[in-house]
Amino acid sequence: MRHPLLRPVNLYLLLTYMALSAVPFVPMLLGKRLERPLQVLGIEAIGWLAVWAIFKRPAWFHWLLLPAFVAVPTEVYLFTYYGQGISTHHLGIIAETAPKEAIEFLGQKVWGMLMVMVGVLAWWGTTWQAARRTRDLDWTDSSRKVTLAALALGVAVWAYGYEFGVAARPAAVAALPGPIALAKAAAPAASKNASAVAGAGLTGWKLPPLPRRAMLPFEFEPFAQSWPFGLVARGVDFYKERKYLAELGQRSASFTFGAHQASPDSEQETVVLVLGESSRFDRWSLNGYERDTNPLLSQEANLVMLPDVITSVSATRLSVPVIISRKTAMQSLKDGFYEKSFITAYKEAGFKTFWISNQVSFGKFDTPVSVFAKEADVIAFLNLGGFQNNSNFDEILFAPFKSAVADRAPKKLIVVHSLGSHWNYSQRYPKQFDKWQPSLFGIDKPVYTDRRNKPMLNNSYDSSILYTDWFLARLIGKLKQSQQRTSMLYVSDHGQTLYDKSCKLAFHGHNTKHEFHVPAFVWYSDQFEARYPAKVGQLARHKRARLATENMFHTLLDLADIRYGEEKLEWSFLSDQFKQHKRVVDSYGWTDYDNSTLKGDCQEVIDKGKPLKQVK
Repeated sequence: MRHPLLRPVNLYLLLTYMALSAVPFVPMLLGKRLERPLQVLGIEAIGWLAVWAIFKRPAWFHWLLLPAFVAVPTEVYLFTYYGQGISTHHLGIIAETAPKEAIEFLGQKVWGMLMVMVGVLAWWGTTWQAARRTRDLDWTDSSRKVTLAALALGVAVWAYGYEFGVAARPAAVAALPGPIALAKAAAPAASKNASAVAGAGLTGWKLPPLPRRAMLPFEFEPFAQSWPFGLVARGVDFYKERKYLAELGQRSASFTFGAHQASPDSEQETVVLVLGESSRFDRWSLNGYERDTNPLLSQEANLVMLPDVITSVSATRLSVPVIISRKTAMQSLKDGFYEKSFITAYKEAGFKTFWISNQVSFGKFDTPVSVFAKEADVIAFLNLGGFQNNSNFDEILFAPFKSAVADRAPKKLIVVHSLGSHWNYSQRYPKQFDKWQPSLFGIDKPVYTDRRNKPMLNNSYDSSILYTDWFLARLIGKLKQSQQRTSMLYVSDHGQTLYDKSCKLAFHGHNTKHEFHVPAFVWYSDQFEARYPAKVGQLARHKRARLATENMFHTLLDLADIRYGEEKLEWSFLSDQFKQHKRVVDSYGWTDYDNSTLKGDCQEVIDKGKPLKQVK
């Protein structure tokens, strides 16, 4: 007699659940590594036991799996092409993209995706019918009650440890299990007597910490990787980020500049800000680099390089707000800001505003920037791969940029946030730009801390600058084709340290000149010069001035002759009122950049006096 589990309806259902559970292991089929596969497998086994024990029969929980079925194609697609699954950022894109915008972006691909979705829904529907028809898989014996009791005990132990802490080792402290966002956001620190890790404190009670031997081997990272149960953790993380973003936005909800154009006219006018990423001043041939990394931009007329611009902080989430708002350098480490950005000032002056980004929108490193992006009338975040994995090249921004330039609104502001030269450098450009050899191109997850990779790392970095040159030249080309009054300001958020000479440091966050000194330029059309000849004259006069990213907000508004209360024209290098100001950088305190020495081959910025204390 055939075993009940081997009946077609039961076998179909069980194989479906196994297929869902296999989704996190897709990277292994593609020859890539999965972090902690045994832990993921164990969490999935416990998850299925818990669901089955609680609901008793598949028909009573199968409908809860619909989101997991629907998300499978997206998860597999992201794994295949970008090396990661659905993240908080991807959920943000889905939540904030209107169906019409999605259809326009996908083009003919939408029909193939619809076919896949129909197939997935048919799969879910047939398994739903199978779950309803069978009673062979009902869990009715006494082992169900034992399992429920064991699960309840495990949850109680976990909750106790989360609330009251876990006893620590003398030299280290264990990380507490908790929501994925909390686990990422902060590493627990040992107390002086190393007795315990403080819990979340939800009850306000004070009880002794959980003994270390009683701590469950449960972490939220593997739980978030699992399928279908990990979708819950990702959803919670997304909710927390949305809430955090809303709270930041509420601080400036009622803020206005009272901005207006000084002498508005009916001519079409477009202002563009391009935010660069991790671009280093001295790797641009326009700034004297021996390699020809700017063959196209060097041929552009009306392009004025700004050779002495510094950024105050070498981190995107902290540096970009200083560029696009009146948040000063010494406020940059503080969370949030009570004012809106220059985008709102442009809107008040009658401009239609666009934010087009190849960065990510959600996550603890990105939300402070996306708060400002939300001020725009049209928002597009196009990065599906994040930073550390393969992602779209910056050229993906061409189509929405072209559409924005062609928009019928007479006055437009377009912010383009590129991925630029963010690590992994070799994944920021296509093969035809891999000019300098040997490079890291085609090497999956190179070890960036291995200094033996220094030549390849530097070659790939220079190739990423070459690609940026092509990207920026194409943007300028599209502006010239429009025959409008146009202007474009480019500035990088921060630079990079690249194992310079004997320096043992790479990337950013090391307080070096290479991270603070950034490339920047202004390009303008002939129509712009005809309208604003005085601004062009002042630009030529001040192009070699000591500038900081703090100057950009004021200059950007001056580009369109926008005026507002409490304006600070002395910080606009297009104004005849311009004055140089003290420049500080986040280097062992707030250091006066122009009263500092450069230490060693790393060229660490060291204040000659006493750095100002930072207040976070």
